[in-house]
Amino acid sequence: MAETTDDVRRDIEMTRERMSNTFAQLEQKLNVMEMVKSNPWPALALAVGAGVLLSGSGSDVKAAAATVAATKGASSKLSEALDDVVASLMSGVHGAIETRVEGWVGELKDVIGTAQKSGQRSSSSAMSSSTVTDTQSPLTSMRAD
Repeated sequence: MAETTDDVRRDIEMTRERMSNTFAQLEQKLNVMEMVKSNPWPALALAVGAGVLLSGSGSDVKAAAATVAATKGASSKLSEALDDVVASLMSGVHGAIETRVEGWVGELKDVIGTAQKSGQRSSSSAMSSSTVTDTQSPLTSMRAD
């Protein structure tokens, strides 16, 4: 058994070549697409048989029930998250509207107070007409916003 390194290398190369050929043959035999193309009727019969067996096992009903059970928790978590987002959004909108309305009320008070303090018109009809004229400015700006 005195082999030289050249003999060992040749044996390794031959073994690699045999293994490559064996893998190539296995790939050809196990190529499902090629098998279906060469034998379509048996492949179709096999697919129909597998479908009938699976439909009779009730696994589709079990899978549907598992899906419903899994999504129930997710939908409640999602709805809680959306509720939180909507609540924070509504509180922000409420705060913005409240600030804007308070500003308009303040402007109206200033306008009314200025008209009363100036005393330019003493009659109540003249006072109310000037107040209406003066208060149109904040209302007009409200409509523009």
